[in-house]
Amino acid sequence: MSRNEARAQAVFEITTGEPISLTKPKSLDEIWASDVFNLVKMEDALSKSAFKAIKKTMETGAPLSPEVADDVAAAMKSWALSKGANYFAHVFYPLTGATAEKHDSFIVTDPSGRAITEFNGSLLTKGEPDGSSFPNGGIRQTNAARGYTFWDPTSPAYILERANGATLCIPSVFVSWTGEALDKKVPLLRSNAAMNKAGTRLLDLMGETEVAPLSSSCGAEQEYFLLDATFANLRPDLLLAGRTLFGAAPAKGQEFDDHYFGAIPERVQAYMEAVEETLYRLGIPAKTRHNEVAPGQFEIAPYFEAANVAADHQQMLMTVLKNTAKKHGFVCLLHEKPFAGVNGSGTHVNWSVGNPTQGNLLDPGETPHQNLNFLLFCGAVIRGVHLYGPLLRAVIASAGNDHRLGANEAPPAILSVYLGSEIEAIFEQIQQGKLDGTGVAGIMDLGLAEIIPFAKDAGDRNRTSPFAFTGNRFEFRAVGSQQSVSGPLIAMNTMLADSLSWIADKLEAELASGTEKPAAVIAVLKDLMTEHSAVIFGGDGYSADWHKAAVEERGLKNLPTTADALPYLQDEAVKALFQRTGVLSEVELESRYEVYAEVYVLSMAVEAKLAADMAKTIIYPAAMKYLSDLAQTSAAAAALNIEVDTSMASTIANHAGAMLSAVNKLISATEQHSFDSTEAHMQFCAKELAGLMAEVRMHADALELEVADEQWPLPKYREMLFIK
Repeated sequence: MSRNEARAQAVFEITTGEPISLTKPKSLDEIWASDVFNLVKMEDALSKSAFKAIKKTMETGAPLSPEVADDVAAAMKSWALSKGANYFAHVFYPLTGATAEKHDSFIVTDPSGRAITEFNGSLLTKGEPDGSSFPNGGIRQTNAARGYTFWDPTSPAYILERANGATLCIPSVFVSWTGEALDKKVPLLRSNAAMNKAGTRLLDLMGETEVAPLSSSCGAEQEYFLLDATFANLRPDLLLAGRTLFGAAPAKGQEFDDHYFGAIPERVQAYMEAVEETLYRLGIPAKTRHNEVAPGQFEIAPYFEAANVAADHQQMLMTVLKNTAKKHGFVCLLHEKPFAGVNGSGTHVNWSVGNPTQGNLLDPGETPHQNLNFLLFCGAVIRGVHLYGPLLRAVIASAGNDHRLGANEAPPAILSVYLGSEIEAIFEQIQQGKLDGTGVAGIMDLGLAEIIPFAKDAGDRNRTSPFAFTGNRFEFRAVGSQQSVSGPLIAMNTMLADSLSWIADKLEAELASGTEKPAAVIAVLKDLMTEHSAVIFGGDGYSADWHKAAVEERGLKNLPTTADALPYLQDEAVKALFQRTGVLSEVELESRYEVYAEVYVLSMAVEAKLAADMAKTIIYPAAMKYLSDLAQTSAAAAALNIEVDTSMASTIANHAGAMLSAVNKLISATEQHSFDSTEAHMQFCAKELAGLMAEVRMHADALELEVADEQWPLPKYREMLFIK
């Protein structure tokens, strides 16, 4: 069967298939966290002393003794075996962005050859994968390959069910033999510790007598596309690159805005419910599901959790989305821009900071102008984004996200802060030295008796802002949909820790000089706003005027590509930030630059080679076949003295020739390997390779609109986006 025949067959089978058989979802009480070895299960399985110790470790990060680790291991093994698990795995998150697992069996043999099970504290605590086989930026080599995984007791173990069995999964950190972080979890835990230290010091200065450990929280809104697996299997670009390298715009896309929040297709809802059941078993609090803006695009959003646990859960969520899709005949696309011309996907990271004693420190309350703790922590965020905007852009840099950032569906590549009218007015008053609390939002009354009046939010929502205050948290909207949230969380926690320390130093000096606390706070914040208010912007982030003013008048950085952004990981101020806070050493930071740069270069090379291959071997032959058919038709008509318009044939011939010429230039570009630096190589990819791929695509997409539909070999946008 030819490609075009397979495409037609796929459309027929999808549209004429049997209706989805739906089953009633299981009750939440029955399945919630049933596959998680959490505190509830530990309390039942451990002695009182052991449970008290592990609870303290999980809640405060207190050290854990080897004896308690032995007790936990024994209880964990018994629970896992009762769930059908014969293997355990230290799960970790290397710099690939994927989830890594090394499976070991509980089974050992005794001297008589009998099989017994073994799992003690040392096996729970430490694993030993190969440190050189993962991206490491030169920290590990093949001749120095040792790496370690160490159990992270602050994130609960869980059972992962697969078709071929169950595995006990133990969240772990991953480090080299010499102790450098090779993963995303170690710096995340360090960044939270740094933020806790700085925040506790500031709260002490504010006179807070009881201060529980501070922790950042995260709620990650995950966007994704679903398309039928049959279509995906006919698209080499989707299989290898995760996005369509070719595809003409359909007659109808998203211009009617009729997909957003629309009724969820029956087949998709069945998939969503299966995803949610798995997530609930894993203790992941899936909260919201809906159609997104683009056709075929959807969103799932968990309830917020502690940042470390939320980051683990987001990795698990992406795995569940993809694995469940296979069972339902779908492919889940997590790429930031799988389809040109329609909205791409992001992971909106809702981020806040708080503790059990002071609560959410980014909650302004009913009188934000009087909430000094809120003003200080919010001010710290403003300073952090202003000073380290390029860092925030660098940690979300990828080949995929470059297609999305700055487009009309995503925040620009310029990092600014949106506060909302009420909070912005308060900080403007502080800058002017006259805080009076005017500009309170007030009450909304619709004049309808049946609608209860309610308090207005402190500000509107600005969907064009990359870093927006949304009532009691900041939403980092520029994060890519296939990226781990760990990188952004590390950067945000670290910049916050730095700014809190700066504020604490200033406040301590003001208080020492005899200034009363409220006046001292306002004085510090006035200095902060004088230096850093340029980052606050409440207007249209998509506008050309803002792009110009942000750079020329406010001194902000516009970093449209990964090649522009990643070098800021080597900036001296960024190096000093991470070393000062103890989050990343210079070696660890350098390794991340090298790894992420290599991933970008390799991603661009794969796409370029694939585009050339598809254009030559799939699209060009289809165009030539149709051109031959047209020529035969014209010859036959001429033999009958029938005049035929040959302009279509000329158009096809011209585009096919131009496409092949561009392909040849693209192939030559992919063969260049000599560059003066990593940065030069990235710039070549961003400018030359991307430009040539765009040229090839322009002609290929034009051919799709000319070649007879029945002869086009690739599933079209109208099919992939709209047929479910």
